[in-house]
Amino acid sequence: MAKYASASQVTVSVRADSHDIRVEVADDGAGGADPTGGTGLRGLADRVETLGGALTVDSPQGRGTRVVAVIPSGAGPA
Repeated sequence: MAKYASASQVTVSVRADSHDIRVEVADDGAGGADPTGGTGLRGLADRVETLGGALTVDSPQGRGTRVVAVIPSGAGPA
C-alpha cells in the first residue's frame, strides 16, 4: 500500500466466528485500485474464491482503498 497508494495510514482487522473469517485492509491512499487489472488483487481474489469465499474491493479515486475477504470457517485443506 505504501508502494502503490502513497498511503499514510493502513488498518487491518481480522474477525472470526463459527460461520466465517473476515479480513479487512483499508488505507487512506490514492484509491483507484482495479481488481480486474494486473495480477495482484485478481490473484488474491482467485485464492479467496478457491476457499469458497469472496473478495470485495472499494477504491474510489482519491479516497483510499478497502479490501475485504470473507472466507467460510473451516475452508482450506484438511
